[in-house]
Amino acid sequence: MVDLPKTPLLDTVDTPEDLRKLKPQQLRQLADELRDETISAVGTTGGHLGSGLGVVELTTAIHYVFDTPNDRLIWDVGHQCYPHKILTGRRDRIRTLRQGGGLSGFTKRSESEYDPFGAAHSSTSISAALGFAIANKLADQPGKAIAVIGDGAMSAGMAYEAMNNAEAAGNRLVVILNDNDMSIAPPVGGLSAYLARLISSSEYMGLRNLAKRFTRRLSRRLTVAAGKAEEFARGMATGGTLFEELGFYYVGPIDGHNLDHLIPVLENVRDSEEGPILVHVVTKKGKGYAPAEAAADKYHGVQKFDVITGAQAKAPPGPPAYQNVFADQLIKDAERDPRIVAITAAMPGGTGLDRFARAFPDRTFDVGIAEQHAVTFAAGLAAQGMRPFCAIYSTFLQRAYDQVVHDVAIQNLPVRFAIDRAGLVGADGATHAGSFDVTYLATLPNFVVMAAADEAELVHMTHTAALHDDGPIAVRYPRGNGVGVALPETPERLEIGKGRIVREGKKVAILSLGTRLAEALKAADALEAKGLSTTVADLRFAKPLDEELIRRLLTTHEVAVTVEEGAIGGLGAHVLTMASDQGLIDSGLKLRTMRLPDIFQDQDKPEKQYDEAGLNADNIVDTVLKALRWNEAAVADGVRA
Repeated sequence: MVDLPKTPLLDTVDTPEDLRKLKPQQLRQLADELRDETISAVGTTGGHLGSGLGVVELTTAIHYVFDTPNDRLIWDVGHQCYPHKILTGRRDRIRTLRQGGGLSGFTKRSESEYDPFGAAHSSTSISAALGFAIANKLADQPGKAIAVIGDGAMSAGMAYEAMNNAEAAGNRLVVILNDNDMSIAPPVGGLSAYLARLISSSEYMGLRNLAKRFTRRLSRRLTVAAGKAEEFARGMATGGTLFEELGFYYVGPIDGHNLDHLIPVLENVRDSEEGPILVHVVTKKGKGYAPAEAAADKYHGVQKFDVITGAQAKAPPGPPAYQNVFADQLIKDAERDPRIVAITAAMPGGTGLDRFARAFPDRTFDVGIAEQHAVTFAAGLAAQGMRPFCAIYSTFLQRAYDQVVHDVAIQNLPVRFAIDRAGLVGADGATHAGSFDVTYLATLPNFVVMAAADEAELVHMTHTAALHDDGPIAVRYPRGNGVGVALPETPERLEIGKGRIVREGKKVAILSLGTRLAEALKAADALEAKGLSTTVADLRFAKPLDEELIRRLLTTHEVAVTVEEGAIGGLGAHVLTMASDQGLIDSGLKLRTMRLPDIFQDQDKPEKQYDEAGLNADNIVDTVLKALRWNEAAVADGVRA
């Protein structure tokens, strides 16, 4: 007998309300179609793949069992939310993921009522879900809050801070621990699934509550002993003692790909009067797509790829990536200096420190998603005479700002910060843009803040940081490849607080910080073509400023423009303050600052983002001409209006 093709189910599901009309036995087919659709979409756009494939069944089960969006579903980090977006009315736009004007690669409140809380950084879900749960409790409103948190995110202290305060939420709060690399539990099977269903059942919980009421009549010592015995017995069978100590009723571990296990357990949890509850679900990254299962690290985030073969589109060969330039120079410095150590917060590949780890495994520390710990750990190392490099993305270093201030800057400890992904980052959008690091670091006493204009400058600055023992020092550099300049054979130790003149002129001065230098040079060419002699300076340092160089440029040129890839409060603000303090503005100086706009920019191609930000060569030229009140109609005659 020939099996007839199944009628597609995903086409009938636009929202979770449609999903809940299906029969339980149809969910397996729906999950398979959802997985195929996710693979197809990411193959078209690129993006995060492995983590989303790992939660296909879990996503299906949650939306089937809980009353979303009235029950609030919060994804931790958010890059596993693509299947969730497909099931919540966004399938028709799923192939716009991470594109200009398209869907965000993370959950986003403005995008859908099914995204109650935006997330792109880690370990925020339990705190946010607790907020939703308590708000409903205080307003006497129905609705649960469900936080889905990956075990990687459980390495951050914030998750435990939230759990430690969650008891007041009672059964309104459900935490689902998505254990996707077996780091907490061994593989699970039928027995553990049976135990999970048993201890989450109303019958078991009813007996448990009856026992609680009975033991309250006993002495306090016997009551505590009975509670410990029950907890110990369940812990021996299922694990979860840590979570029980934090006040959660633990259920699991269960197979996160088996809908026959997931559905009844989640239904029991939904209907339980016990709480808060933690459900421990074991999944596999890349589940159901062989290339992703075989190489979970390479398929965590992908370029566009061929769905049949799994082959990812390769970028054309070009200059080395900035993070690799940094790592390679750090390796060279570490070869001569055994005091150099490197720290990353769960991003060894992204920061290039995987290369350093291969050379110096005992001097490389991946602390997990724990930026606060990373910074204070580095401070301790520095206080004991080591030379630590703390390599963290600009946007993630924000999470450790108090530690940067209190544990590093105030104590003037020589921690070296390698700030990756500085500036705009393209498809990851506002949550990952490195917009604020100059502003939040250059305001601190004792700090040295450098910005590399190109990959050769990054070599010099990494080497300079390695030798700097007089206090904290940071070097910022962007995502992606360098501009193609030759790397120096011998690195130079830069003089702290000294910039360089790249091009000498007389009328216009462009003061550049970071990789906008290439655009500044293009602007200088255009201005020269209009008869405006232009100086271009690479300041190198946002702090301390090269006051001697800046003063000379401001007093010998008719107009000066600062250009930087950062928010207001950075280089431009410091130059303006210096000019004001020294009375230079009173002399009629035309000083303009160019920086990122005071908005959170959505994702797009980086070149389009910089166009929107007004930080390309044409924008620099336009700023200069407006400052000079230049009449374009009279340019050919060289006459100013």
